[in-house]
Amino acid sequence: MRYVIAALFLLAPCTAAAAEFDGGQLGLGWAIPFAGVLLSIALCPLLVPTFWHHHFGKLAAAWSLAFLLPFLLLFGVDATAVQVAHTLILEYIPFILVLFALFTIAGGICVHGSLPCSAVTNTALLGLGTVLASWMGTTGAAMLMIRPVIRANDNRKHQVHVVIFFIFLVANAGGALTPLGDPPLFLGFLKGVDFFWTTRHLLAPTLVLCGMLLAVFYALDRVYLARADERLPESADPTPPQPILIEGKVNFVFLGLVLAGVLLSGVWKPGVSWTVLDARIELQNVVRDVILVAAALLSLAFTAKTTRERNHFTWGPILEVAKLFIAIFITIVPVIAMLRAGTSGAFAPVVHLVTGADGQPVNAWYFWLSGALSSFLDNAPTYLVFFNMAGGDAQHLMTAMATTLVALSAGSVYMGAVTYIGNAPNFMVKAIAEHRNVKMPSFFGYMAWSFVILLPAFAIITVLFFL
Repeated sequence: MRYVIAALFLLAPCTAAAAEFDGGQLGLGWAIPFAGVLLSIALCPLLVPTFWHHHFGKLAAAWSLAFLLPFLLLFGVDATAVQVAHTLILEYIPFILVLFALFTIAGGICVHGSLPCSAVTNTALLGLGTVLASWMGTTGAAMLMIRPVIRANDNRKHQVHVVIFFIFLVANAGGALTPLGDPPLFLGFLKGVDFFWTTRHLLAPTLVLCGMLLAVFYALDRVYLARADERLPESADPTPPQPILIEGKVNFVFLGLVLAGVLLSGVWKPGVSWTVLDARIELQNVVRDVILVAAALLSLAFTAKTTRERNHFTWGPILEVAKLFIAIFITIVPVIAMLRAGTSGAFAPVVHLVTGADGQPVNAWYFWLSGALSSFLDNAPTYLVFFNMAGGDAQHLMTAMATTLVALSAGSVYMGAVTYIGNAPNFMVKAIAEHRNVKMPSFFGYMAWSFVILLPAFAIITVLFFL
């Protein structure tokens, strides 16, 4: 698809110079469409859920046009075509293809059976899901593991804390070690961050954070299980312990194919490329995208329809992501240009906030500010904002500014767990749990849990790694 789009843009008359515009000349008003998209995503599902369900695509299109039409009038057709082509070909399409592949493949794996409930079993299940999250994505790992976790605990009085810690670990923090784990990190990969750079540099903070959370969960779960009235009578157990069976195991092969395709694009540099409207399409990325699509199609072909039905698999979530993210990627164009302008741009106060008097980045601010925005807005565009605020040069960020890149990466991934809307799997896990009669807390009730448990953990991470 990306190459069809490239061919269509070739028909439009334009010049490479049209792509150049000075972000320092843009006012804050250019950021309104981007802010509008993010606030719509954050607030509409809570305030006007019916309207959002039926019209989110139209709203996303409206915000995109709110940027594109004024930009077209001021900068012309050439510059607009170049910016849209660059955004779609180099960023949006590769991003949505990897999400599509992981979503399709993970939806073909169904886990049956139930383990006996104990603090050790629950901690092990959460630990397994945390490890899987970095290799099959937080969404894939969450959808794979949440039902076995709920089944293991459906014979007890207190289940809410299990699901909450599941969101903390599997749906968020566990995805910090590879670009496949969480969308922000894949955007970094597309910008030039090496695949295993993330693994090497975020391993220590991720181990510390996940270790603390698992330890707190184990202690809390033991306290609940020690209560005399915690377990239901054996005759009332909805799903007695049964052997674990996995349907659709062939999909693990296709997950490996996705991993191989992404790794290939990071290490194989044949030097073959095509330039379309300033967008440089490299052969290794074409091959990667073909592999991603092939893996998804193979999953659809080799997975029984009944397996996906038992997983309640539908295309709705990925279609929603595709429509919303095209608006995000388009409306973020002027925001990135203003950030690249640094202290001469409209975001100079924010740039000053994350920059010390000596001109060096304040890594603790990068961690907390990227995390705070990721808590209430989508963490993928938040990552892009702070990545560009730090200079946007992947090679420089991986070397001279490695701690800064770790800080903004960790903040964007970890703090998506602070609210239900911080990361897409959070709401999905909540919905599945409520469908299984787990009385999940309200939006602010969940935040009470996350503030008490996560904020002290993030403070420890800050002291250990970013001061």
